[in-house]
Amino acid sequence: MSKYIVAGAKGGSTQGAAAPNRIEINDFVKIEDQFSLYIQALQKIYGQNQPDVDSFFSIAGIHGLPYQPWDGSGSNAVDPEDPEAWQGYCTHGNVLFPTFHRPYVMLFEQALQAAAINIAATYAVDQDRFNKAAMELRQPYWDWASNSIPPPEVISLDQVSIIAPNGQTIQVDNPLRRYTFNPIDPSFPDPYSGWPATLRHPDTTDPDATDDVEDLISTLQSAQRHLRTSTYNLLTRVHTWPAFSNHTPGDGGSTSNSLEAIHDGVHNDVGGNGQMADPSVAAFDPIFFLHHSNVDRLLSLWSALNPGVWVTPGEATGGTWTIPPDAPVDKNTDLTPFWNSQSTYWVSSAVTGTSQVGYTYPEFNGLDMSDPSMVQSAIAQKVNRLYGGGSSFAPISALSVSPAASTSSSAVAPEVPKINIAAASPSKSNPGHAPASVPEAPASLVHVAAPHDAEEPTILDWTARIQVKKYEVGGSFSVLLFLGAVPDDPKQWRSSPNFVGAHQAFVNSVPERCANCHRNRDALVEGFVHLDEGIIEHSGMGEHGGLGSLEPNDVEPYLEENLHWRVQKAGGQAVDLSNVPSLEVTVFATRLSLPAGSAFPVPGERSHHPSITQGRPGGTSDA
Repeated sequence: MSKYIVAGAKGGSTQGAAAPNRIEINDFVKIEDQFSLYIQALQKIYGQNQPDVDSFFSIAGIHGLPYQPWDGSGSNAVDPEDPEAWQGYCTHGNVLFPTFHRPYVMLFEQALQAAAINIAATYAVDQDRFNKAAMELRQPYWDWASNSIPPPEVISLDQVSIIAPNGQTIQVDNPLRRYTFNPIDPSFPDPYSGWPATLRHPDTTDPDATDDVEDLISTLQSAQRHLRTSTYNLLTRVHTWPAFSNHTPGDGGSTSNSLEAIHDGVHNDVGGNGQMADPSVAAFDPIFFLHHSNVDRLLSLWSALNPGVWVTPGEATGGTWTIPPDAPVDKNTDLTPFWNSQSTYWVSSAVTGTSQVGYTYPEFNGLDMSDPSMVQSAIAQKVNRLYGGGSSFAPISALSVSPAASTSSSAVAPEVPKINIAAASPSKSNPGHAPASVPEAPASLVHVAAPHDAEEPTILDWTARIQVKKYEVGGSFSVLLFLGAVPDDPKQWRSSPNFVGAHQAFVNSVPERCANCHRNRDALVEGFVHLDEGIIEHSGMGEHGGLGSLEPNDVEPYLEENLHWRVQKAGGQAVDLSNVPSLEVTVFATRLSLPAGSAFPVPGERSHHPSITQGRPGGTSDA
């Protein structure tokens, strides 16, 4: 039997781009022709027989349950001693995490477009318009770092308006709101075995559970600042592939989150106790592909800022059904189950760009992709415009930044030569690579730039590092950080004004049915919460009686008194810290400077401040 070749969507164009754009969902819902086709295409692939190779159920099942081969890929488990044990295809926790999901979204996009082309052919009105829209249709993305609340068409509307093939505007059931199983697969454990459709923040675990949209929105609102700040620091301060790609400890000294760690948090925030917060069933929620399209976009942005840095060798950690545990993996490892021919699979080295596989992102429109230096400079400007408010320099215009380099908020960066954005953080994975120059500091940062005769301004970025065993709680969970009093009621934790961020573990809810979960029960995950904005806000810095600076003599005693943490399951239940003995919260301070002409703050010396958390449950064990 021939294989389903993953080729991505084909045809169409976006002006100024090498391939059609994937479009941010808040903009996409306003494009009537594409949105109408997208909604109908989703309905069509939902309605296919679940075992069909290109049905929504079958494609979503690649990520986890029902734990069966997709299109004949890996028909035998790699563990000869446990041939019935399923380990899944997904490469979570290793260097293949970002690149595995690139052909995955391509596959979904391909199936969507194929359905849309067939639907466009049925239009009796404006058929040329809808044929064109079908060729340009790509999977939209949800930029949660800019706007953590998706539009109503994604999270609250049970019906949406589309243009039907007869040209009339009609209301139809909204396939972005939920996916209904037909039937529920017998492999699903409780509570999923009792839910006929996907749920987000279900109000109970009973079969008649419903979405708590208000709680979903509240949770996503509480995540906005952390998502923005984490994304900015990921893109501007992480320069090695291992630190960028996955949540396994070892960030290379940047004290910044990995792409996977940020991704994990979005899964939990969207799901609550629903499917999105459990990797075994997450992909059945339609928002999964909006989320992963954005994860792929961040891969593109980061790659443009770090040209020449790509997948470096690592280990497969727990392995997958087709990759043995702890096997070496690299850019030439097969990304199963995604066939690129009748006998071969996609590999990471073949997906370094996006236009070659049929899509682009708006940030790259109008850029000459053959000029990495120019692309790097342009993307640096766009990253600052999108996420620069999350930088440590943004909120401190009225504060002194260091004793030797205090400047007024009206200071303007002089015209200076371009400089290397990563000079302080050379890539270990590609030591010969010298990143290209970037433009002068953008408007969002110039207020801390020093005049020619002043010393370079600096500031300390205070960051809490969280390390914890992934499987210790028995499902997905969060480590929540607070500055100030913590409410007694766990239901109020995320809405508390003292909540400043979280590190979240995205975990299979039934690990005993997951072979690589068995093997990796002691696996650690790592994440970071940047504290400066919270410190400034909660300490009254700059006000009479508030903290005088972000220097250690002011911040250490403040954090010793006010920094607190709690552990909470994805469903909202509190977890006693004594039941999470592996938890270790450690505080670091990294000296950031903004050299004249630099697009981004440049990290320098990093210091460890163990006294802040030492001696408390979940605090650091380091001296």
